Amino acid sequence: MNLPRRRFLHLATGAAAFAVVSRIAQAGTYPTRSVRMIVPFPAGNASDILARLVAQSLSERLGRPFIIENRPGAGGTIGTEVVVRAAPDGYALLMEVMTANAINATLYDKLNYDFIRDIAPVASIGRASYVMVVNPSLPAQTIPEFIAYAKANPSKVNMASAGNGTATHAFGALFMVLAGVDMVHVPYRGSFMPDLLGGQVQVVFGPIVQLLDQVRTGKLRALAVTAATRQAVLPDIPTVAESLPGYEATVWYGMGAPKNTPAEIIEKLNMEIAAILADDTMKARFAELGCTPVLATSAEFGKFTAAEIEKWAKVIRAANIKPD
Repeated sequence: MNLPRRRFLHLATGAAAFAVVSRIAQAGTYPTRSVRMIVPFPAGNASDILARLVAQSLSERLGRPFIIENRPGAGGTIGTEVVVRAAPDGYALLMEVMTANAINATLYDKLNYDFIRDIAPVASIGRASYVMVVNPSLPAQTIPEFIAYAKANPSKVNMASAGNGTATHAFGALFMVLAGVDMVHVPYRGSFMPDLLGGQVQVVFGPIVQLLDQVRTGKLRALAVTAATRQAVLPDIPTVAESLPGYEATVWYGMGAPKNTPAEIIEKLNMEIAAILADDTMKARFAELGCTPVLATSAEFGKFTAAEIEKWAKVIRAANIKPD
C-alpha cells in the first residue's frame, strides 16, 4: 500500500507519540503484579538480608509483592544470567553485589553475558566495609606488625576465603599486592569460620556482619577495616589505608534490570529506593549490618559500575586469580 509522504509522516509521528504515552502510562501503573528480585547468593547472605529489607519496603510503597528468589552459584553469575535472559518489563530485577559482578567480568574468560551491556543500572543501595581479622595466636596487633610478620615468615600465613575470585579473596589479594607480602590462599566451599577460630588459617578479610560477634568476644582480633573511613560498628579499629595508603575495598550493593527496560520504570524504581534509603529506620537497620546507604541516579551508578570493573580487573590480573 502506498501512502502520500505527508500522510505517512503524520502516521509515523502519531505512532511515536503513542509509544511514548504508552511507556509513561506503563510506568505510572507499574507494578500491576508481583515482581521477582533475584539474589545471586544463598539465603542468609548479607546481600540476601539487604535485598529482603528493600523488597519489603518496595512492596509496602508500591502495593505489589516484591518476591526474593535466591539463585546462587558460580560467584553470582547464575543469578545474574537469569535476569539477563528475563523480559525487559521491570518484573525481574537483580540484587547486584557490585564487587562480585566487577570481579566476574575479568575472572571468567567466557560469560554468557556482558554485564555493562546486558544489565541496566537502576539504583545504588549501599556499600559495606569488610574487616581484616586474625586468630589471636598470631602475634601481630597492628597492620605494620602483621606486614613485618608476614615478610619474616613468607608463605607461612594462611589466608582463608569463601572461594577463588570472591570478595574475601580479592580484598586479600589487593592487600598482598600493595603490602608486598606473600600469604597462602586457602579457599573454602563451606564456612571458613571453624578453621579460622581453630588457628588452621590465621587471617581473613570478611564481612563485618559475619565476624562482629567473634571480634567483640575476643575470639578473633580485628586489625583494620577495608573501607576508606572508620566504621561506626567498630569505631576504634583503624582503616587498612591508615597504614597502607591507597588501599580501599568495599562491597557495593545495587539494583539492576534487563537491558531495554523502559527508562520510566527504572526512574520510578530509583526514586522509590532513594526514598527508602532516606528513612531513618532503614538507615539504622543498615548500620546494624555494617552497611551505609548510598544514593545515586541510575546514570551515576552505571559510571561507578564501569569504574569498579576496571579497578578489580587490575587486581585479578596482578594476582593471577583464576576461577575454581
